[in-house]
Amino acid sequence: MSFETLLFVLASGILLGGLYALMATGLAVVWTTLGVFNFAHGSFVALGAYIAWQVSQLAPTGPGFVIGTCVAVTTMFGFGMMAHFILIKPFERNPSMVLLAVIATLAAATLIENSLLLIWGPRDKLIAPPITEHVSILSVHINAFELMALGVSALTLLALALFLRRARLGRSMRAVAQNREAAELMGLNVPLLFALAFGLSAAAAALAGSFIGAIRFINPSFGVDPLMKALVVVILGGVARFSSPIYAAFLVGITEAFASFFLGLYWTPAVLFSMMIAVLLIKPEGLFGYQSKTL
Repeated sequence: MSFETLLFVLASGILLGGLYALMATGLAVVWTTLGVFNFAHGSFVALGAYIAWQVSQLAPTGPGFVIGTCVAVTTMFGFGMMAHFILIKPFERNPSMVLLAVIATLAAATLIENSLLLIWGPRDKLIAPPITEHVSILSVHINAFELMALGVSALTLLALALFLRRARLGRSMRAVAQNREAAELMGLNVPLLFALAFGLSAAAAALAGSFIGAIRFINPSFGVDPLMKALVVVILGGVARFSSPIYAAFLVGITEAFASFFLGLYWTPAVLFSMMIAVLLIKPEGLFGYQSKTL
């Protein structure tokens, strides 16, 4: 392997890691705050991508992507909050809440996927990216849009981290994640904070879906792969800290890039799931996790 090829594969892994971090962090926020796994998260990514594609068709190439992405993120934030009240809140006090949440979110994922099929059809679609140029970094040619996606993802994660640590609502979400009963005794509106967590998760999924939809073709069932990658990242990194899934996302992205180069696309999922199983056996709380969870 030449030095240029090594840099290219490494750069591809870093770019993948940025998108995975965005998807996995949204999933981890729900998992940490509500204590349930949202199996509809991949469908949220797909729905956000389709909304961005639909809106982008109404405007020229450059502004179309920006407007479509903004509309998708805003719409999915509201959709995520509504999804919490429909899918999770009715089972909050049920002893089998986790199981019921799994069933409800799986049903929602199926409903969304089939709705996408009915509305937009089975044909693949691609969002027109706002820029198509390439930039050269250390003799490696990188798609400028993918570099922009990495930068926007990093800024989004930074903004989310600052929100959770500095904003009043963000600190309230962290309090609910650490101890729901104590948060209720302090007068916090727990259902609203849960809905906010779901909304932020859906918004992050929509942003990731918009970027993915401009890099590769999307179809009604394409949300399955983002869900699996986000699951691997969250389990691999753990949810003890906000940064844990982010570290794991770049590890998964780089591993996937090198596995695809050396072993091919067919064996790459096996490598990633083998990593996940090994971590579960050796360190169940994740590579960057602790026994306790917090945002």
